[in-house]
Amino acid sequence: MNRRPLHAHPAAPPLAAWQLEAGALGIPGGLALRYCLTGDIGRLRLGDARDRADGLWQHTCFEAFLQPTDGYGYLEFNFTPAGAWAAYRFDGRRLGRRPLELPRPPVIAMTRGDALEVTVQLALPAGSSSWRMGLMAVLEDDAAALSYWALTHPGPRPDFHDPAGFLLEIPAT
Repeated sequence: MNRRPLHAHPAAPPLAAWQLEAGALGIPGGLALRYCLTGDIGRLRLGDARDRADGLWQHTCFEAFLQPTDGYGYLEFNFTPAGAWAAYRFDGRRLGRRPLELPRPPVIAMTRGDALEVTVQLALPAGSSSWRMGLMAVLEDDAAALSYWALTHPGPRPDFHDPAGFLLEIPAT
């Protein structure tokens, strides 16, 4: 799995000294994702929600956006270190949001030592094609400040829904 650095949006820089890397790998029937945060991880608010939930982006969560290479809609996935998750389907940029049913819930694991590592095994809906993907994160520090991390930030404000930020190519499995 190739790891790539995620960058904090300059309009909302973190108060803590953090570095974040993320990677994705196509696996049969889905994706394997990995997020690794280093630095002053003691300042990160982890949350404790579990299971499927909405509004995860309002606190620490790791995200993946997938757009079929032959389509216009896209999928959004949110994962918390504690195991909460959300999945949505969109018809276009921020249009037609609805819950996405998955073949099975994601498997989310967190390890914490010198670094915080969150791994996700994600089953995708049947008939998945090759994808353009964006990897992102919202990190909440101990002062409740949010920073927004992505492979790239195409605009002046954080916007994970901008397809210009979907930089990774994931082949069909």
